[in-house]
Amino acid sequence: MNRKHHARALAGLAVFALVAASCGSDSDSSSDSAAPEGTEAAAETTTADTEPADTEPDGTEPAASETTEAPASSGDEGFSALGPATGEPILIGMVNTEGTPGLDFPELSADTQVAADFLNEHGGMGGRPVEMVFCKAAGSPETSQACAQELSGKGVEMIMLGLDLFPGYDTFTASDIPVTGVIPILPGDYTANALFLGGGNATTTGAMVALAEQHFDAKSVGIVSADNTGANGTEAALVAALDKAGISYVSIKGGDNETDAGYQGLIREANAGNPDVLISLYSDAGCIGTIRGRAALGITTPVITTPICASDEVIDVVGDDALGWNFVAIGTPQETPAAADLEAIIEPLGVTGAGQLGLGALGITGLMTLAGVAKAVVDDGDDVTGASIYERLGTSTDLVNFPDGNPLSCGASAVYPTICSFVFPIGEYVAGGGVQTIPGFEATSVIDYLP
Repeated sequence: MNRKHHARALAGLAVFALVAASCGSDSDSSSDSAAPEGTEAAAETTTADTEPADTEPDGTEPAASETTEAPASSGDEGFSALGPATGEPILIGMVNTEGTPGLDFPELSADTQVAADFLNEHGGMGGRPVEMVFCKAAGSPETSQACAQELSGKGVEMIMLGLDLFPGYDTFTASDIPVTGVIPILPGDYTANALFLGGGNATTTGAMVALAEQHFDAKSVGIVSADNTGANGTEAALVAALDKAGISYVSIKGGDNETDAGYQGLIREANAGNPDVLISLYSDAGCIGTIRGRAALGITTPVITTPICASDEVIDVVGDDALGWNFVAIGTPQETPAAADLEAIIEPLGVTGAGQLGLGALGITGLMTLAGVAKAVVDDGDDVTGASIYERLGTSTDLVNFPDGNPLSCGASAVYPTICSFVFPIGEYVAGGGVQTIPGFEATSVIDYLP
């Protein structure tokens, strides 16, 4: 399986947000997720031994974010301490897009099954063994609808969407099958009859604007991004959040891939008006090009970008040229039972850390989060069913994402009722090659920045 899977057709869709936040607790590895422009996604880099650099423009202490509490903790010993699941299996359906050029994400399904195998040896879904039922869509409404009908006919108790562009929500609703998802992709997902564990573009770009306003007191922003459908969608979400915050901006667009001189030109133009902050939506080679370009030009304007640019593949190349760069959904690694569970899950895959999982991390963190919800159902003294898991997820305020422990609060936004996650850590590059959480931004709420 190619764990450096590229996904150009989903360029600019911030499907990396959940994985980046979730893998922020990984104790010693970087974290990947799906990326704009067909690049492998990334999250947390290894932590440097130095203290976080002070990136405030005026040398003052960093401003506190609206949400300063440390991530919530499940307070238990993790799944690894539990014995094998027994009883009646719970059937969970997954629709995932596979087998279509540019839309082929088999690792998400495969790694979800790896998580299911782990759960079956360690507590299951609230004590019930997990049986995954997969259906492959091909990036068209017709194939997604066919999968919805197929899974409805197989008696699944709930759906956990993979990367499905056109979910058959109406069919699942008619069959009374609750739908959860790892990440919303298209606008219709934000108001569907479903619950998503991550927030996609809306929350990721909201976190960027939260950092710009709260940490840098920004009144103006310069944006650089590729000029393609996906990147333009991400830029639109960012612009909407900037407008809501009353921050002015100039947006400079380039190609999917530029020369070194091209990236320098983009950075120079975006910085021409002396903005308070730069925001880059580039990824992979674009991360390297923009980081190097800013350094070569001697520009010191702080930059906010996605977790993708914090990957080991990027940081190992650019080194301290990344000073002044900030990454949403990145946190200092933590040693927790959930982080240990994640390491145990991925051990059979032969990877050295969650950073090599790519899109597969979405499936693992999604299924494990639902297993945590099922634990809560058992603690309440209720039977574990697809319906009871969904109800607990949708109505509770004491649940957390796996493995980061950040709170889940489904429905906290009336505009985005399907989103359950509104809190992110935000990190900065520090001299010596690491990314650490910016003090005060351990758990940054994006609620007030959602357009």
